[in-house]
Amino acid sequence: MIHKKILSPFQKFIQIESFSGILLLIATITALVWANSSFGDTYQSIWQYKIGFSTEDFALNKPLILWINDGLMTIFFFLIGLEIKREVFIGELNSFKKIAFPLFGAFGGMLFPVLLFLILTQNPETIKGWGVPMATDIAFSLAILKLLGNRVPLSLKLFLTTFAIVDDIGAVLVIAIFYSGSINISLLVMAFILLGILYLLSYKGYYSKFVIIIFGVIIWTLFLKSGIHPTLAGILLAFSVPIRQKIYTSAFIDNLVKITNNIKQATVSNEPVLSNEQIEEIDNLENWTSDFQSPLQHLEHKLHDWVAYFIIPVFALANAGVLINSDVALDTSLIRNISIALVLGNSIGVSLIVLIAKKIRIIEMPTDINNQHIIGVSFLAGVGFTMSIFIAGLAFENSQMLIDSAKIGILIGSLISAVLGFVILRLNSKKTTSDNNLYN
Repeated sequence: MIHKKILSPFQKFIQIESFSGILLLIATITALVWANSSFGDTYQSIWQYKIGFSTEDFALNKPLILWINDGLMTIFFFLIGLEIKREVFIGELNSFKKIAFPLFGAFGGMLFPVLLFLILTQNPETIKGWGVPMATDIAFSLAILKLLGNRVPLSLKLFLTTFAIVDDIGAVLVIAIFYSGSINISLLVMAFILLGILYLLSYKGYYSKFVIIIFGVIIWTLFLKSGIHPTLAGILLAFSVPIRQKIYTSAFIDNLVKITNNIKQATVSNEPVLSNEQIEEIDNLENWTSDFQSPLQHLEHKLHDWVAYFIIPVFALANAGVLINSDVALDTSLIRNISIALVLGNSIGVSLIVLIAKKIRIIEMPTDINNQHIIGVSFLAGVGFTMSIFIAGLAFENSQMLIDSAKIGILIGSLISAVLGFVILRLNSKKTTSDNNLYN
């Protein structure tokens, strides 16, 4: 039995995402209270404040909220890209057997909300919001599972995490295909040429974070000006980061022993500084450590806290502040349709597809997950905060009234989904003390 204080990488990921969900909730409540308080004008003016520069031939001058949604969120998408690449090559998406269970769930969780929204929506102006209810917010949903503690098995958390990653892939494809503007082909070609250079360097084993940052800024700008949403540049950039280490554990350990012995034998300075021999060995250690780390894993590790504890809460603070009073015009049918599609579309879609696939033996479920677990998690899939708000901003970018209506629908639908999912899992889950033996 692993000691409770020693967390596996997956358990640590769960812990980070869970606390991120709490911060997300605090940021959301703060934004709503702020926007509807006597300081509401300040809230609006801060996020609409323009920042940037312009010349005779080039302009990059955007409101602060767009720097967050188009800029900071690119880092969020970059992290998603790193997670997707890792899972596809060496993780839970690297074989059909592993991916089948969450893949069927994600398929139902994307298809049914879209179909239900299209069935319910009669207004041609709001029909383009069909992509809003199809996305699951991993931070909020895992935070809810965290509240249940060990009443839910680790395998269920693994299912929800993998499910959300597959769901993110679907959302990214939807954004790229359906929610990008008119495309400037020449700028897009230039961006893909630069991406091709990065991919070639990665294939040849060369990696430099400074090169990726410089190329990334240029590629992001080209995407922005080409009409493709610039956050997608983050996904594509992530695939240029190598997974493989330059050296393996045995070689690293051998050199670590050598460096340690050399440091022991090196001259020791009488002053509180290192001797030249010690400096040389420390430099060797840093170089070997850098080569020993997987670039993708290292970047993912470094970025995760920034995204979870800063970028996503800031996104929520900037986007969740919707005016809720009788004087503000809202589209009640859009609010209703998004709420229903989030709650019923995800709960019916995920549970129905998974249980049918289980019945006809297309998938194999872990032995510690029962049908009630699947139904409970299917409601949690309707918690679609971050990506749903993001897609709503793209779908209704020319109408603030529709954006605000969509956000209220997302908040209502996500809240109902969260409560129902929590109650179902709480009532039907028994405490489990073992995270092992997930499969037969």
